[in-house]
Amino acid sequence: MTSASFTDPPLLRTLAQRHHLHIGGRGDDAIVFLHGFGADQKVWRFVAPAFEATHRVVLFDHLGCGSSDMTAYGPRHDRLEAYAEDVVALVEALGLQRVMLVGHSVGGVIAMMASLARPALFSRLVLVSTSPRFLDDPPAYSGGFQPADLQALFDLMHSDHFGWARMLAPMVVGEQGPQALAREFEVALRTLDARSAGRFARLAFYGDHRALLPQVHTPALVLHCLRDRIVPRAVASYLHQRLPDSRLLELDADGHCPQLSHPALTIEAIRGHLAGPFSPAARR
Repeated sequence: MTSASFTDPPLLRTLAQRHHLHIGGRGDDAIVFLHGFGADQKVWRFVAPAFEATHRVVLFDHLGCGSSDMTAYGPRHDRLEAYAEDVVALVEALGLQRVMLVGHSVGGVIAMMASLARPALFSRLVLVSTSPRFLDDPPAYSGGFQPADLQALFDLMHSDHFGWARMLAPMVVGEQGPQALAREFEVALRTLDARSAGRFARLAFYGDHRALLPQVHTPALVLHCLRDRIVPRAVASYLHQRLPDSRLLELDADGHCPQLSHPALTIEAIRGHLAGPFSPAARR
């Protein structure tokens, strides 16, 4: 960790324990990977190592998720912005420079919020299967879910947690996705802490963050699978059209988690985003 200049070692130790922090790689530039709902940092295990030869690579669990310190999870996490504040605190404590945030699903929204809170810290964003709003808002916006759909999802989550996990896992991985990944994700969903998972799920699925998009000037790659049952193709186009400096890359792939089902394509996309010059004129 020679390239990191720790601004407050005691604080860093505290944050590292809270978030089950893992740091690898080398170099002056850094990549911080953010997971979404129902997952933890292991969702990046096929992708993150590919960047350790050239970048400082940071993996962590959001509070209330994975192996994070549940005693540090509290009322402040009733706001999605609190998760972005956690990201900023980690990056500042590590003394990282030129940081690219790679966020999956609601992790992409958290990444955008962090970039707005401290724009000088973050050089680029990769938004993987990200939605600013899951609920439809007719006639102008199709998020993929009707209110009744989400209510049924949450009712099942509370009444039959195992049944909810069996239903949601194939949707996330994709019907053509590896069955081993679907089973793995089902097990992960079944073992979620009920209190924190319910709160995080409501923040993810009921939030409306569309107003943030025009304010995000950090260059962003919108990475989307063409056959994603959680985030429709129209949402990816919406993100691209409203982010001032963005590029849309659609993968001919199934599912909501390309970092698990199609890691080689995901790695290639992130590398392309790192390598290319970026400006509004480069949008396509």
